[in-house]
Amino acid sequence: MTQANGSDLSGYYQQIQENGRLPTVDVAQRWNEAVLRTLSLNLDRRTKKRLGKALPDELAYFLSRTFWLVHFRDGNKSEQEFLKEVARRSGSTDPKFALLPTTAVLHELKAYTGDEVSDAVADSLAPELSELWQKA
Repeated sequence: MTQANGSDLSGYYQQIQENGRLPTVDVAQRWNEAVLRTLSLNLDRRTKKRLGKALPDELAYFLSRTFWLVHFRDGNKSEQEFLKEVARRSGSTDPKFALLPTTAVLHELKAYTGDEVSDAVADSLAPELSELWQKA
């Protein structure tokens, strides 16, 4: 895989593949990108920046390079709506299936963050998304 901040992310993607029950590492990478891009639209700017600094460059890229021209965060976005958006970005059509790979990605992301950044992410997200982040 790619080198990021001097670290090899192959183990990261393999964990997502296994925990998300995905067929290949390439599919795990696609789900990772979809989760990060969707997550970035649901975080406030300050928290997104803090999370980006805690992640390797390759992962931070997807988080920081996603924007909408006019975007207002939905402070009450449901878990189901979030999963639907992630599924769409990943090329899937099944938001029910999206729970496994999304949770796998969030779990692996939390491994890069300390408690302080993880708590900031949870505080920035809508209540259902915060719960999803904390359970991962």
